[in-house]
Amino acid sequence: MDHVVIIGASVSGLLAAAALSGIAERITVLERDELPREDVHRRGTAQSKHAHGLLARGLEVMELLLPGLTAELTARGAFGGDLQADCRWINEGRRLAPAPGGMTGLLVSRLLLEGQIRRRVAALPGVSVIGGSQVSGLTHSGDRVTGVRLVSGETISADLVVDASGRGSRTPSWLRELGFPAPREERVEIDLTYTTWVLRRRADDLAGDPVVIMAATRAIPRAGVALAMEGDRWIVTVGGYGDDPPSDYEGFVAYARSLPAPDIHELVTSAEPLEKGRHHRTPASVRRRYERLSRFPRGLAVVGDAVCAFNPIYGQGMSVAAVEALKLRDWAGRDRPVGELFRSIARVVDGPWDIVVAGDLRLPGVRGRRTAKINMINAYLERFHRAAEHDAELGRRFLRVANLLDPPSALLRPACLLRVLRRSGGRAVVDPGYRSA
Repeated sequence: MDHVVIIGASVSGLLAAAALSGIAERITVLERDELPREDVHRRGTAQSKHAHGLLARGLEVMELLLPGLTAELTARGAFGGDLQADCRWINEGRRLAPAPGGMTGLLVSRLLLEGQIRRRVAALPGVSVIGGSQVSGLTHSGDRVTGVRLVSGETISADLVVDASGRGSRTPSWLRELGFPAPREERVEIDLTYTTWVLRRRADDLAGDPVVIMAATRAIPRAGVALAMEGDRWIVTVGGYGDDPPSDYEGFVAYARSLPAPDIHELVTSAEPLEKGRHHRTPASVRRRYERLSRFPRGLAVVGDAVCAFNPIYGQGMSVAAVEALKLRDWAGRDRPVGELFRSIARVVDGPWDIVVAGDLRLPGVRGRRTAKINMINAYLERFHRAAEHDAELGRRFLRVANLLDPPSALLRPACLLRVLRRSGGRAVVDPGYRSA
């Protein structure tokens, strides 16, 4: 393959470029925004101003595609830890039993992570990352996409065009213009609004724990996350479904008091704000079912949020995009029909999508189809989380699913079901090597 054009230079597009760099002679990544030299916010990544999760599987894949990335991020202030022993995971208002879980996470701001990935990808042989280049359409010949057309009027030829442009992807409308059907969309209307503040971090905050992840409950449809990051800072995001957190810090602190557990409120009560708070609203989780199309042009692929834009509070987007980049590499290296790529991406998305949809549909006000299966799974998971407060092995199994290492079905295996039945009201069962703070 001679030339690949990738639309979008966010994490998804950059990882796609890294994955294809050993297959294509040339790769051009086109980004609408001007790309800054420093790690600063830009218009196209509004989410960079809010807390981001990097799951264990996402970190593994990024390291595979860009060897040494973890060490480079660590040298610039990022730091890692055990995702079970060092993190406070709070579901149904209950903390998962802490213990060494064997899963490594990395705490790093979105700005530093994306900036370092961009620097690494731009340095790969044959790869160009170009800012200020907005794609307005596709060029084609018959049933094959042959390149892209820019707003400036310039056209760029390509053997393969990869749309990694995110939630605002225009591929559905471009397909209709070319005479192809657009994918069916699945939407779960969540009406999620959240507010984020960056705070000064002190060594004794949260008894030294660097992470709090707190899920919404049926009774309290509000959630929050506090992540330590480089520069002795916290990034703290809190929000609710059909809700609107206050924009001032005093209101932010009061809102945090209403969360399902007190951990984040205790942190923000005595913390020092370093930046003004920022608001964001996500109306829906959206999945485009490309894998169900019977006709699709050759020479075009779609990845990342352009395929499935998750509820961001679950922190799955970057990690799912990383795994999709591997699927893109496998597909492109074999020159197979694009339907095979979309089916493999669908298998990557299925698990995280099921987690997000089922989790959101248990909350009042979220609009979507509540099937008997979803209701049954949610009832089981409520009992599961009660048991996992006392059983570190259940906690480990849950985190392997949450971090995309195991499929959701792993929580329904007989050994897991038995532990839930036995432990849901029992005493704490933790790894004997774990010492509580």
